[in-house]
Amino acid sequence: MTVVLPAAIRATVVDHAREGAPEEVVGVLAGRRGDDVSTVERALRARNAADAPRSRYEIAPDEQLALLERIEASGSDVVGFYHSHPRGPAEPSDVDAGRAAWPGRSYLIVSLAGKSDDEPADGPTVGSWRWTGERFCEEAVEPR
Repeated sequence: MTVVLPAAIRATVVDHAREGAPEEVVGVLAGRRGDDVSTVERALRARNAADAPRSRYEIAPDEQLALLERIEASGSDVVGFYHSHPRGPAEPSDVDAGRAAWPGRSYLIVSLAGKSDDEPADGPTVGSWRWTGERFCEEAVEPR
């Protein structure tokens, strides 16, 4: 599985993560969704409505509905979601897995902390994971 993430959109989500730190940020990815390859064409910011935004993310139901309707009206698909881990790796946490609700969608994670908890950051790391309905499977992030 692969998600195609153009450089300009990658920069947009990384900038959002930096602006929101030390809290997690969240948004919706729109474009063309496929079983093997999905292509992100837009990243739409959302407000993090979580009770503990430094370690959780959540989109308020009314905002999520408005974003999904906007994507549908444009003729695009919901490719997935993005959020940040300001102090953790670009890997889904147990909390992320427990809250994932969109099978077949990509969950892009921006880490400002490096590739793992043990590595210092030499720049943001972006990873993507496809939710199967039971678990996350890492997918390739292809720049364009």
